[in-house]
Order: sequence, then structure tokens, then C-alpha cells
Amino acid sequence: MPILTIPRLSARFFVAALVLLTLSRVALSGWLIDRVNAVDGWGAILAGGLRVDLSLLAICLLPPMLLAPWVGHYRLAVRATAWWYRLVLCLLAFLEVATPTFIGEYDSRPNRLFFEYLVSPREVGSTLLSAYPVEMAVAAVAMAGIIAFAIWWLPSGARRRVASQEAPAPRAPMRWWWRVPATLATAVVLALLVRGTLAHRPLNPSMVAFGNDALINTLPVNSLYNVAHALYRTRSERSSREAYGGMPVDEMSSIVLSTAALPATPLDPMRPSLHRQTPSTPRARPLHIVMIVQESLGAQFVSHLGGRALTPRLDELAAQAWTFRQAYATGTRSARGLEALTTGFPPTPSEAVLKLPRAQSGFFTLGALLSRYGYRSRFVYGGEAHFDNMRAFFLGNGFDEIVDLKRFDAPKFVGTWGASDEDMFRQLDTLLSNDPDDQPTLTVAFTVSNHSPWEFPHDRIRPDGEPDRDDAIRYADMALGEFFDRARRAPYWPRTLFLIVADHDARAGGANLMPVNNFHIPAMILGADVAPRIDDRLISQIDLAPTLLSLAGVASEHPMIGADLTVRDPERAIMQFGDNHGYMTPGRLTILEPGRPASEFAIDMNRKTVGERLPDDPQRATLARAHALWPEWAYLGQRYSLPPIGAAKP
Repeated sequence: MPILTIPRLSARFFVAALVLLTLSRVALSGWLIDRVNAVDGWGAILAGGLRVDLSLLAICLLPPMLLAPWVGHYRLAVRATAWWYRLVLCLLAFLEVATPTFIGEYDSRPNRLFFEYLVSPREVGSTLLSAYPVEMAVAAVAMAGIIAFAIWWLPSGARRRVASQEAPAPRAPMRWWWRVPATLATAVVLALLVRGTLAHRPLNPSMVAFGNDALINTLPVNSLYNVAHALYRTRSERSSREAYGGMPVDEMSSIVLSTAALPATPLDPMRPSLHRQTPSTPRARPLHIVMIVQESLGAQFVSHLGGRALTPRLDELAAQAWTFRQAYATGTRSARGLEALTTGFPPTPSEAVLKLPRAQSGFFTLGALLSRYGYRSRFVYGGEAHFDNMRAFFLGNGFDEIVDLKRFDAPKFVGTWGASDEDMFRQLDTLLSNDPDDQPTLTVAFTVSNHSPWEFPHDRIRPDGEPDRDDAIRYADMALGEFFDRARRAPYWPRTLFLIVADHDARAGGANLMPVNNFHIPAMILGADVAPRIDDRLISQIDLAPTLLSLAGVASEHPMIGADLTVRDPERAIMQFGDNHGYMTPGRLTILEPGRPASEFAIDMNRKTVGERLPDDPQRATLARAHALWPEWAYLGQRYSLPPIGAAKP
């Protein structure tokens, strides 16, 4: 019998692991066949699952296979490799065996909760044995069988040529001059498998998400990958409490709710900000809502906001819209802007909730809310929607459809970040034109052309000799204006409410603790019967979603703490700049820094600049700290959500 080497062991492990994961995925899909069929998911589950499995197994193969050209025939190395593969195979099997019970309890593959509960093994074990005795018995038998198989299939010593004789430890058969190229070739092949794609972003769970059923979206992602990815994501959960200091929960919640003019007694004690919002514009049929999110369009480029005259079409639209001249972004990244606009969630020092593990299902979004009122919702993006985990987040939280680059109809120009704004707006116009009139829709459309390296069809505008960024802004503005020229003539115009808003300004920086001028953005609402007006009140991105609901005629219950601007003046903006948190009211800014007392500054509201340091104000410091701590508390406790449909009122 031939001597067993590291490559042969690796091949055995690879076959066994791939068969295990595939059979588990097929079995889970068969068990959930009604939900799989409802989203036509078999092909996406199996194809996406193969990509994820190959990526994970390549990671497991990487250390032994890189050593194989050098020590691949030595018995000690083979034994160590065999034990490594046994451990990995048993871990894969353990998590797959645990998956059905976890799905029964949490309607998801094992995720962050799996490793969080490992800190309480006695309590969790007792609960599982009491609630799932049959399943636990079956799992124990299955694991015993898999362990036995692993020991037999992956022997821990080199096989002898003659069973009765001890064979000498063989020397590596590969010539020394082949070892380096063999190692490099192995590294390249396995690295490509780990990456999972030749595109400019590596494989991630969002890339294989395909439907609006959060559980079914996890089926392509094997359970070990899902747990490891959730563990990796927790690094983004930076603590507001550790950064800015603690506060009693009752005091913090009372300050936030009272500032947002919400009832002291919530509709649901588990969701303290849940409240009823009555629209200021009642309608027999609610309006369609279209949210156009402009990439990196700060006020510094917009003439009607005192900036450079690079957006003449946007300035024209501002004269025909309800235009907010003192609107501020919550952060400096796209995911943060989308967080504020689609969920109304305030900023924290952590990553935006689009990327955080506890927000991947059950988190509040406009899509989840409006689906309860007959709306169909979609996210339209000229690039790849798995960027910033947008696809997985929106599909996992109530959106019905993702329309990104691969679904665009013959785009005429595709750059690094995706299809041009003209292509995106043509797609948007087609979608809106084909919408049935008897079902309202929510559409969030996100542009890409105004993003470095500022690629756009140069033949569409006349360059003016300025930097490429300026031309990209002018091109994006032209595309926006041409879309509204078409939209005004379209049948959907009288029944559609449009919001035009930036996700954030261009790159923020400077010596200030909070560069307020880089948070100032354009925002305007137009369409349907919205009357033109200029609004100079200080507002935040988190105020726009509640205002759209009110104008669209949607009476609802939701947890957003932003103001309905048709009835209330928020008189504040909330901003996050790195680790610094800003709470701004007209003429004054409170800044929280990690490990330091709060500081107060005067603000020149005309120039949008931070002025002189003001005396400390403990009351304002408490107000700012409450708004910095509350979002983390709501996120960690999963309090920023909608009650289950049909849940009894308290």
C-alpha cells in the first residue's frame, strides 16, 4: 500500500469535508423546502454553497499544503496533519449537526449567539437536553459516527509498505529546485479559492445572499463559516460606554425619548422608542417613496448651500422642492448614511448597523415597516450590492428586492464602482414605470459616479480643466437632472414622493475634533403635491425617514427617534467622526471624546465652522452622552425592532 503523504491526506480531507457540507446543505434545504421553493432558491443555495465551502476548505488546507513540498513525506508531519484535519472535520460536523436545533430556536444557522452561549455551557446544555432530547440524542450518535469516520479515513501515521515491518522515515522525493515554485503555485491556487472571486472584493456572506428570507440566505454559508464571520464582525462593535462613560439606563432612555418628544410609556416595554406616528397628510392611498442617495455630495459643492457652483441641476430642483439648507449627515461613510436614511438609527463609534452581526435580521428598516402596510421595497445600486454588506442587510431586514449591476439592462458605462449614474437612473425610471399602480413601493437608489477614482463617460460633459472630482460631480448632477426631466413626464410622478440626499460629504478632515463643515449636505423632498419651500431649521439625516412616512400618508408604529419635520423642529444634529461624537444645536456643539470630559464649542452656523471653546455645561454633556449611549444599548438588546406580526399589545 502506498505511503500516505500530506497531499494525499489533504485530498482525503477535502473530499470528506466537501461531501459532508454538501449533504448537510441539501438536507437542510429539503427540510425547509417550502421556504426554499418560495424564493426559488435551490440553484443559488447549491452554487453559493460550493463557493463558500471551497473558500473555507482552502483556508484549512493552506498550512499543511504550503509545508508539503518540504516535509510532506515525513511521518511526524503526516501525523500532525492528520490530527489537524480530524479536528477541523469534527468541528465542521459538530456545527452542521447542531444547525437544525439552532434553526429551530433562532431561525438561522449558528451565528454570534452560538459562541456567546459557550460561556454558559451548563445552562445551555441543560436547556437543550430538556427542550430537544430526541434531537440531542440523534446529534450525539451522528457525531460519534463522524469521529469514528475521521479516525479511519484520516490515519495518524504513514502507512507501511509491509504491515509487519517498520518502514524507515522516507526522504522528501521532490527535488529541491522544485520546492519553491511548488510552494508558490500552491499558495496562489489556495489564495484564489480563499478569495472566492476574481472581482475586486473578496467573497463574503452578502455575496451569496439572494432572497428576502434571512434564514434561506444563510443556507449557502456553512455553519463554521457563519460563526467565524460573526466572530470577525464583532470586532466592529466598539463600546460607546467604554468610550464616553456610563449612565443609568432609565436616565439615558428618559432623556432620549423626551428629546424626541416620544411618550414616556412605550407601546412595548422591550422596545422603548416604539410609538405611533400619525401622518400630517392623510391619504386614501399612500404614495410611492423614492429615496435617491447621492454619493459624496457635500454642501461645499452645491451653490444653493453656499458652496461651489458644480450642481446647477440640483440647484434648479431645490427651487421646486421642500429644501433643507441646514441638513447634516450622521457620519463620513456610505454605510453610516444608509443606516440613518433607511433605519433612522443614530450613529455610534461602532461600524454602521449594516455591518454589525446583531443587525442582520430583525433590525428595523423602512422596508420592514412598509411591508406591513402593503408596500414592496427594493434597493437599487449601480455597483455590487454586497459592498458594505448592503445586500445581506437589506434582504435580511424586510427589503424584497436588490437591483444591482448584474441586473442592469445593458449599461453603457461601467467603471470601478459600477454602472454610471445615467445607467442607474435609466434603470430606476424603468422600474418605476413598470410598477403596478395598485401597490405602493419604496425604492432606495444609490449612485456611484461621484466616487474616486471618479470614472464616468467623459464624452457626456465638457471638461472644464478642473480636477476629475469636479467633473464627476458635474456629470452626476447632469444625470440627476435628466432623470427628473423624464420623471416629471412619467405617469408615476403625481403619486411619487422623492427624497434627494447625500450619504455624506467628500472626505472629511482637518484639525478640528469635529469638522462640522464636512457634515453639511443637501437634502430636499419633491414630487406629488409637495409645495416648494426653503427650510432653515437644523436637521439630521435621521429626521428624513419619519418625514417621508408623514408626507406619504402612512400611519404606522415604529421605533425611530427622528423628528417628523412636518410637525416638529428637532433643533439638533447628531454626528460621529471616528471616535468623537458630536451633538449640535443652533450655535453650539458638544463633543464627546474617549476617556475625556465633554467639551463645548460655539458654532458659526453660516460658515459651518467650530469657534471658541465655551464653558463646560454638565446638562448638555449628559444630553450628548445619552444620545451616544442609547443606540448601542438598543442594538445590543435588539430593542430597535418591530414586534412580531400579530403580537399582543401590552
